[in-house]
Amino acid sequence: MKNRMISLILVVFLLVSANVNINAQQSDSALQIYLPRDITIAGDVLNLGQVAIIRGNQLLTAVADKIALGRISKPGQKIIIDRSLVLSRLASNGISASDVKFTGAEKLTVTQQHEIIKGEEFMKKALAFLQKNLPDTSICQVDPIRKPKDMILFESGQDLKFSVATVKSGIRNQAKVRVELLSNDKEIGMREVNFRLKYDCYRAVTKVDIPVGTPITGENVKIEKAVSNYPEVDKWLGPQLNGISGNTLPRLHEAIVATRRIPANTILRQGMTGPVKPMLVIKRNQNVAIIFDSPGLSLAIYGKARKDGRVGEYIEVEVRITTTTQRILAKVNEDGTVKPVF
Repeated sequence: MKNRMISLILVVFLLVSANVNINAQQSDSALQIYLPRDITIAGDVLNLGQVAIIRGNQLLTAVADKIALGRISKPGQKIIIDRSLVLSRLASNGISASDVKFTGAEKLTVTQQHEIIKGEEFMKKALAFLQKNLPDTSICQVDPIRKPKDMILFESGQDLKFSVATVKSGIRNQAKVRVELLSNDKEIGMREVNFRLKYDCYRAVTKVDIPVGTPITGENVKIEKAVSNYPEVDKWLGPQLNGISGNTLPRLHEAIVATRRIPANTILRQGMTGPVKPMLVIKRNQNVAIIFDSPGLSLAIYGKARKDGRVGEYIEVEVRITTTTQRILAKVNEDGTVKPVF
């Protein structure tokens, strides 16, 4: 009886041992795949070994590691991978669903590792550089026209620095700045930033109505400081207007008068004024004295002016010598005589 009990216990032990060995063999032949809830990868191509932890049979693990799961096509894209997709990809590579055991999340979210350099950063670098290197001392305002686009880097942790320089612009009231992003002194990206410029300027404004031919003076005109979209190209008007002063303003080289009626509170512009014309001293067909004056010789003869003449102008004068008539060019003097030009 005792021997029969021992034999029964031995049979049970052998059956249990065999079942444990079978389960162990099944466990060794299966794949255990752990899916995290989310993960970030360095590249743009996904494979199962990148996004999951795989344990189990070495041959199956080697195959599963390399199974492709897709590609990230644009920055910021998220790819969702669920267990059914993984099983489908495993099956297409000869691994049955019965050989797979999942743990972890039901779905996995995959994103790409990247670093964003904001457009504002490029704009700040460009603005700081331009303000220190203004192309004209009269510039008083610098405004960015538009913000540059963000720059996305797919390798973070780089030793980054900026290189900034101006670029020649064909527009008079704009400036362009180039901002390069360098890694280990090599350019990895670039943005150009355009700025609109405004300039300090001065303008003459009429105090009262000014009739045609009236000289422009401090009595009828005032000088105001203003802001302009363009630099002053021609310093045609300034404070030296019969008493108007200001050391920083351009100077006039001659007196000017109104060439048209100019109402009060009007900004003077070119075309509204002109130089004072010299006095008319000779009229057409008038007899004039022609003065020949050279060392050792002083002579005066008379001729006929062919046109009106003002002081300093050149006119033709008709001269009769014996039986012939000739025309000579002469400069009008203040006293109404003329001096021939040879």
